[in-house]
Amino acid sequence: MTALPDDSWLLSIRPQPARVTAEEYDAVPEEIARAIEIVDGYVVYCAAPTPDHQTAGRRLANLLERHAKSAMDAGYECLTVNNDVDLRLRDLPLLNRRPDVALYRCLDRERGERLRADHALLVVEIVSPGSETQDTTDKLGEYAKAGIPHYWIVRLDRTGVSIIERYRLDPAAMLYKHVGTFMKDESEFGEAPRVTNPIPMVINWTDLQF
Repeated sequence: MTALPDDSWLLSIRPQPARVTAEEYDAVPEEIARAIEIVDGYVVYCAAPTPDHQTAGRRLANLLERHAKSAMDAGYECLTVNNDVDLRLRDLPLLNRRPDVALYRCLDRERGERLRADHALLVVEIVSPGSETQDTTDKLGEYAKAGIPHYWIVRLDRTGVSIIERYRLDPAAMLYKHVGTFMKDESEFGEAPRVTNPIPMVINWTDLQF
């Protein structure tokens, strides 16, 4: 087997010495927390999102927030929508994700309440070239096992959001069931797609363009 050159960067790689605990993560500065996720106690670095990815996340959050406000006006509980928010799925071993968009029950700010899985109603992940497996397999299982009722996988084309795959939790099996896929090119000459859960929404594709 060929030996690595003495100056190879691979020789500088060291294994993580120990799993990150919930207490240690809580002490991490926000600028660092924004760049990582914790999976089973191990640090996973998040690639910086592309401008298109960021724009799509903002468009989706705006759409969800608008419908959340309408839902609250109609009598729903207090709801919040955020991008790239810190979501605690499990304390031991620590499992912390940062979904691209999340719709969740309002937190108690005075008590400094942390966003946990039982607050979340819907999480959304936007697929990037390097995140296919994480978004469609790893997070699909993690969010379901944590009990989050709804999960959307979003795909982009050159003009904006083009596909929304919707999953709903089967609480008996703690697995997601695919409940439908909205495709922009199938709705161009028809009515905008509508959903009733977790809140009533109309998916207006023009709101999701770049």
